[in-house]
Amino acid sequence: MSKASMHSIELGRGRSSTPMIDACAIVQILACAYPAIIGPLIYFTFPPAAGLQGIMESRTEQRIFWPAMAAISVVLAVRNRSRLRRLTLPPHIICLLTYFAFAGASVLWAFRPELSFIRFAQEAMVLTSIILPAMLAVRTADMMHSLFLCFALAAILNVFFLFGNSPSIIALLKGYPGYFTGKNLLGEFSAIAFLLALHEVLYPGRRRALGIIIVFTSIILLIWANSKTALGLALLVPFLAGVTLFAARSLRISPAIIVWSIPLCYAVLSILKPDMLNRVSYMIYGDSTFSGRTIIWEFAVKEIERRSLLGWGYQSFWLVGADAPSIVEAPGFVKTMPNAHNGYYDAMLEMGYVGYALLLIFITATLHAIGRVAERDPTRAWLLLSLALYVMMHNCLETTWMRGFELMWVVFVIVATEIGRQLQPLPPTAVAYGARTLRPGDHRRSRVARVAGEPAAHQRAK
Repeated sequence: MSKASMHSIELGRGRSSTPMIDACAIVQILACAYPAIIGPLIYFTFPPAAGLQGIMESRTEQRIFWPAMAAISVVLAVRNRSRLRRLTLPPHIICLLTYFAFAGASVLWAFRPELSFIRFAQEAMVLTSIILPAMLAVRTADMMHSLFLCFALAAILNVFFLFGNSPSIIALLKGYPGYFTGKNLLGEFSAIAFLLALHEVLYPGRRRALGIIIVFTSIILLIWANSKTALGLALLVPFLAGVTLFAARSLRISPAIIVWSIPLCYAVLSILKPDMLNRVSYMIYGDSTFSGRTIIWEFAVKEIERRSLLGWGYQSFWLVGADAPSIVEAPGFVKTMPNAHNGYYDAMLEMGYVGYALLLIFITATLHAIGRVAERDPTRAWLLLSLALYVMMHNCLETTWMRGFELMWVVFVIVATEIGRQLQPLPPTAVAYGARTLRPGDHRRSRVARVAGEPAAHQRAK
């Protein structure tokens, strides 16, 4: 038996024991640590070139970090060939890879093929660094706890940055960015930290204590960032996720049906009351354009109609040169935009209705898979659905779908891989983290085997 397998059997005997971390899990957490800690700190110390184009350009550290991470992931896959042979990709991961493959195919008809290919290659390294190590990690490793520790460290660092830089009261009123390049990025990060910390509070001992500390820390950061959207979503999605899972279980339907019924109801109300979106914007932001976003969306819709089926190519519309459609055709300030500030519009812009449909299929399959996780671990499913809903709703105002190492996109892919790991069968000698490890001969063995999804034939053999 390998050392990794022996380590799995020696898993802690209670929910308060120290979670297990193996090498594959560490690689995935490092992939998340780059947009949450490493990259922003480098940008803070060595600011990028002036303008949005400077931020979008690939930097030296990116050209070193992501190829190294992808190479390490491949090496780990080769060293863990036995795990790789037993690995079965769940349907939602297959949908993700299909969506990604279509993005690669769109390079062939992209407006700027060379830039589209470079950004697609970068995305390939990001997905390799997240999906491959996570799916190969031992089933008993607690990936969500490791992710929480990453966000907890970043939250504490951002607090220290406040005291170190001592911004004025006026600056705080406008929004404190921490070590990120903007206050909205700090808001996005803090909301994810808040959701992860809420989950940690459900565990006893030191996990609960640290979770409570980070809950309050993340709320303070959300207030300092003055990010109304992030704060509102952070408070809304845990409640919405709980109601969704409860309704799905009571009605015996997929959570995807309940979640998608919300935008469907909104679409019906929009037909009955066309100015509803403007009124909601005025209530939240004090203007009827979602801080100018509706102007960008109107332009995006026109450009979608020009290439509606296949789009302009993966990341081949915004900031791709002086002759780009976003420069030549866009009015006023829209020319300087790095994206449409709506992930769903950008999916249609870049990959047409075909790519947009593949994105919706991937999201739907992910939501459905969370319902299967809820049958085994309702608490874990609640966290995963909360994170998924936050990213989905956040993409209504910002663009993060299939966006390289954007924090929101990385988190969503980690959620998808964690769902895939939860649906994998457990080894016969251990159950997932949070339950007591059982030895051969334990009188409760058959019951836990059924919960863990152990094959019925294996149970009968015992």
